[in-house]
Amino acid sequence: MKILLLEDDLELCNIIQLELVKNGYIVDSCNDGETAMLYALNTDYSYDLAIIDRMLPVIDGLTIIKAMRAKGISIPVIIITGMSALDDRIEGLDGGADDYLVKPFYVQELLARVRALTRRPAEIKSNEKLTFSDLKFDKMNRELLCKDKQVLLTAKESELLYVLMQNPATLFSREQLILKIWGTSSDVEPGNVDNYISFLRRRFKELQSSCKIKTIYGAGYKLEG
Repeated sequence: MKILLLEDDLELCNIIQLELVKNGYIVDSCNDGETAMLYALNTDYSYDLAIIDRMLPVIDGLTIIKAMRAKGISIPVIIITGMSALDDRIEGLDGGADDYLVKPFYVQELLARVRALTRRPAEIKSNEKLTFSDLKFDKMNRELLCKDKQVLLTAKESELLYVLMQNPATLFSREQLILKIWGTSSDVEPGNVDNYISFLRRRFKELQSSCKIKTIYGAGYKLEG
């Protein structure tokens, strides 16, 4: 799960990011509103939740949230701020935030709120079972099936296949796949994407699937039936 963290207090930002990473989240962080706006409005990053300081320099956090909602970005947003007045809370929630946490706070409480906002109902979880051509994929259990054959994927193979099967025939560059699977703070080399594409191709061959991951030289990859 990927989280966007926008906080201009560097010490607090580092503390929150460290705790989120320790709890298994991928985190991209920004410390000023101008850069944060670019991250927040780029849907290629595929964030699952945003934690936004209301009083960011250059562009304030509430303006960023309103811009996200205007663009149709509906991920949960938690405002973290020192502005504790009732009117401030109302303005933040009416402006598009889903939760409002006043500083100072315990990071464990923030983590609990993140968990609460990212719990998904059963009907959404069912979307993690995808079908394309002769393939059936259960993301939760990392099982890939083709007719009467089955293989168990690694975590990264599973994430890569999920992106491809959600968007069949869509061309993805290496850079887009890195952003979606490893996040912007990763030092993963583009060549690693090629390796995982190769691994998935071996899985398809093992299953005797008719599906192919086509290489578009100089552009990227796409899944074809």
